Amino acid sequence: MTSAAQQKPSLFSRLFGGKSDDYAAVRPLWHALVAAARSREWYAPGGRPGIADTLAGRFDAITLVLSLALLRMEGTEALRLPSVRLTELFVTDMDGQLRESGVGDLVVGKHIGRLMSVLGGRLGAYRAALGGEADLAAALERNLTLAPGADLAALAQGARELADHLAALDDTALLEGRIAL
Repeated sequence: MTSAAQQKPSLFSRLFGGKSDDYAAVRPLWHALVAAARSREWYAPGGRPGIADTLAGRFDAITLVLSLALLRMEGTEALRLPSVRLTELFVTDMDGQLRESGVGDLVVGKHIGRLMSVLGGRLGAYRAALGGEADLAAALERNLTLAPGADLAALAQGARELADHLAALDDTALLEGRIAL
């Protein structure tokens, strides 16, 4: 039997380390998703215009890739908590981005609330649209900031390939961020 003193970390470890990282299990996946969203393939699929290479377009690419990962995770009980942690990392990252861009403390929460609403809406749109290419292209057209002349068919194909690739990964590979096509 262990005593209460043995179960609690010492004052020394609480002050100088011993801090647990609740996000350690999903941090590799988050970094891989951000890297995937920054891939030139989204911005110029097949050499043609795609997602606009702007702040709004990059946000849209991240929410697309994150949505596809969260949709992959939602059907697996073992990935329920990791999907929550992944969403929290998204919020933390967006909070930091907003603050770096000069958004003041008083309105950051309001912006984060809107971003979470956008993510929720896109999750629903992409979940419904993954049933067919025309539906997916239409959902992408509604939810992405596109460059003039964007190749929606190529973007839909890229999103479908990523969704299929994520579906084929086992849970461990997914959490380790081994998502490169």
